[in-house]
Amino acid sequence: MANAGIKTVILLSFVLAVGFLLVILSCALWANWLPLLVAFTFVLAPLPNAIFARCGGDDFSTEYEGSGPVDLGRFITATIVVTGFALPLVLAHSEVIAKGACVMSIAGGGLVYGTIMAYSQTFKEESSDYE
Repeated sequence: MANAGIKTVILLSFVLAVGFLLVILSCALWANWLPLLVAFTFVLAPLPNAIFARCGGDDFSTEYEGSGPVDLGRFITATIVVTGFALPLVLAHSEVIAKGACVMSIAGGGLVYGTIMAYSQTFKEESSDYE
């Protein structure tokens, strides 16, 4: 927790709670629990980046030469994020869920994914020359 304090943690937890509230309300208000799949996709979305991030180049190279596993992790993450936004749209288009549930699900899922990404960027460990 380098420069991030308790206020940052409280703000991120509040935004995450609002995101999950929107997703759960999109399910409960219209009595259809399919929009809950969006929450799962946005929670799973950062995992490929976290798994493949360590597969980059060595510590001595300063240039980005492109790493296959890192690019694969980014591709899988992008695919999951696009699925998270497209799934409610497809369900609403096929009239499986209501339009309001679609909007609430997309907004809540975006807040959940944005919070997870903000948390990972805020509390990322920087490598030190003295360790």
